[in-house]
Amino acid sequence: MKARGRRRAAVLLDVAIWLAVCALCVEETRDNAAPWELIGGLVSATVAMATARRLPVVSLTAASLSGIAVLFDYSGRFPIWPVLLMMAAGYFAGRRMPTVRPALFVFSGVALAGVPVSLVVTDDGVLSWPTLPLTLLFAGFVPWHLGRYVRLREDLVSTGWDRAEQLEAQQRSTAEQARLRERARIASDMHDSLGHELSLIALRAGALELAPELAQRHRAAAGELRESAGIATERLREIIGVLREDAPPVDPVGGSLTDLVERTRASGLVVEALVDDGAAPPMVERAAYRVVQESLTNAAKHAPGAAVTVRVRRGQDETLVTVHNGAPDGEPEPAASGQRGLAGLRERVRLLGGTLRAERSDDGFEVAARLPHHAEPGSREPADGASESARQLAHARRQVRRTLVGAVVIPAAAVFVLVAVSAVYYVFNIIASTLDAEDYERLHLGQSRADIELVLPNQERLEPPEAVEPSGAVCEYYGTDGGVLGWSGDAYQLCFADARLVSKERIFHAEGDET
Repeated sequence: MKARGRRRAAVLLDVAIWLAVCALCVEETRDNAAPWELIGGLVSATVAMATARRLPVVSLTAASLSGIAVLFDYSGRFPIWPVLLMMAAGYFAGRRMPTVRPALFVFSGVALAGVPVSLVVTDDGVLSWPTLPLTLLFAGFVPWHLGRYVRLREDLVSTGWDRAEQLEAQQRSTAEQARLRERARIASDMHDSLGHELSLIALRAGALELAPELAQRHRAAAGELRESAGIATERLREIIGVLREDAPPVDPVGGSLTDLVERTRASGLVVEALVDDGAAPPMVERAAYRVVQESLTNAAKHAPGAAVTVRVRRGQDETLVTVHNGAPDGEPEPAASGQRGLAGLRERVRLLGGTLRAERSDDGFEVAARLPHHAEPGSREPADGASESARQLAHARRQVRRTLVGAVVIPAAAVFVLVAVSAVYYVFNIIASTLDAEDYERLHLGQSRADIELVLPNQERLEPPEAVEPSGAVCEYYGTDGGVLGWSGDAYQLCFADARLVSKERIFHAEGDET
């Protein structure tokens, strides 16, 4: 019930954000003559919020693409709706995406896609492009990073609690094992003491049975007593033998692996089984059976509704068992796990000289066992070594630390790169837009545009000065050859009408005088 309530609250939150983004988009585009921004905003918001749960990569892509809207000119208005959409979709994607690489591909791909758009739709070309990466950085990447940090913190807390629960279960298991060992010792003592006494009783009864001075009925009673003592000794040996550690069963209690898979399917679990034909030693068969049984039990408990794949490959020297289950449908209720099943499987596999691997994957959980047919028992893990849960906890802590560092370093590095690229391009434009003074002096009014192009630089000034332009003319601005790096802030103004030069002026940066 709690999981269902959380899912309902999350859906309501997604709907509320979708309505807020749509309402803001409608309000901001009220004065737009063309409806493309309104249509694009509604489509982006719908796709991003509809796929936020199941397809976070699609949601993040749709929200990031909406950021291209910031490259267009809205008469001084900066669109806010894509910022709000990227913040929401970025945070949710960070919470729900298991890996980092898809998000990096999305952000870099959208940023690069904005280059041709800025060249086509803006007057200053590539100079307007940094607006998109900066918007993606602070409205998309930072919320995504925050969502990932929250996810890793939750995983860290969950891992810590799992480790604490495992330690408690280990303590209980240790105490239980100590009790079982003591009971086994008591049973052994009973066998030794009672067996000795029963043997003495049988021996004395046998002596009485052969005594000639006793009557026939007394000797018959002594014989019955001897037989009863022998039977009691045998039964005591059988009962005590059940408690001995050196007499494990060798036959699968529930039948073959095929029978186990069929019973599991009948219970409602989706199981795909790929089991090779062949034979293995009885203890290996029993271990393979137990690995599959425990894995199917855990899959049904912790990943209800997920499909399970069972693979058993029998070779001449070893048997390989792999059980993989997908991620659960939705968020199942937490199920208690004492980790005793996997611990028992590891011990069973170790006694056969094999190895057992049980770990999470990107799409579920996998248990893999290698069972040699003829091998000595493997060595025990050192008691003072790091356990699997301790390694997972350390890995989660490292991820959290890296996320915190990345939240500061990556935005700073991105801003530095954008500033550096912009500065380099700006300096390049200063040099590439410089018109030689002698070429400028040779220009005369009435000269054709085609003739003048032979001496003009490849680029115009990125930041033209404020100047009065003749009516009906189109003016171009080029740098002078004065000042540091060939730029003093002055500019040449060349105005054309009907492909003819109608005006030439030098605009001074400080005075605005004319030559």
